[in-house]
Amino acid sequence: MRVPEPVMSLAVSPKSRAESANFSKALSRFQREDPTFKVKLDEESGQTIISGMGELHLDIYVERMRREYACEVDVGEPRVNYRECITQKASFDYLHKKQSGGSGQYGRVVGYVEPLTEDEVVELTKASAGKDTTNNNVIFENGIIGNAISPGYILACDKGFKEASQTGGLIGHPVENMRVVLTDGASHAVDSSEMAFKLAALSAFRQVYEKAKPKILEPVMRVEIMVPSEFQGTVIGNVNRRKGTILDSNAEGDDVVVQCIVPLKNMFGYSTELRSMTQGKGEFTMEYSSHQPVTQDVQAELTAEYGKTRKQAE
Repeated sequence: MRVPEPVMSLAVSPKSRAESANFSKALSRFQREDPTFKVKLDEESGQTIISGMGELHLDIYVERMRREYACEVDVGEPRVNYRECITQKASFDYLHKKQSGGSGQYGRVVGYVEPLTEDEVVELTKASAGKDTTNNNVIFENGIIGNAISPGYILACDKGFKEASQTGGLIGHPVENMRVVLTDGASHAVDSSEMAFKLAALSAFRQVYEKAKPKILEPVMRVEIMVPSEFQGTVIGNVNRRKGTILDSNAEGDDVVVQCIVPLKNMFGYSTELRSMTQGKGEFTMEYSSHQPVTQDVQAELTAEYGKTRKQAE
């Protein structure tokens, strides 16, 4: 079974400590029941983050916690699960060297990063159906001829690059669909260690990321709206205002079915707006379509916002 990646997240916490046990029970049960519902602890903020396929999906689980487990929950602002990707090939050559009495740290990694082709992405997505995809199609390849780096340290480089790709440099979201190729390097008979090479890989990725012209990707939803034909113009106008793209529009008796794709962040509060536009007669369904690049102005806005929150955290 192919389980799509979650597209939306909420920070949740029990209102009182007494409800913590029920809160944990509810979350573990919901995860067992629903493979599209994910729970993780944000290491930076210490918050519990629940992720799912949309606003309604998460609202239902919050409501179920109240009803089935008598657990009142504080809910944070909805967050869209963005992704980042690189758009061109870029080379890195990084030396990690530290000397502080006794054995130091030494590791040099040389190579390049490049975006995966569309065919490779399709193949990897098929291959990862139903599996845990924490590495977002990040492929590591050892292209070193000879033993410039001891084979024992290659795995540490792999771990370092994949760990670094979990936090992109633009807005701190995971980087996807990228190949990292190691072509050369150097190790030291005394000072090299797995940790030194892992840190070299982490720093090399941060150094090369900006050169690879990164882009932010946002989740885009496939939306099907069914409304009485008299409201067709109003609904289509509203979709256009939400930066959606109309794919198709068909008449079914007195109703019209409009198919479109719309960025998820522009779909917040849509159910209320659709009801008021159509006198309560409109209905819609929404499912994840793909992650697509945001426009330049949106990218600049998101990057500036991320920069502000990082400064405040510091």
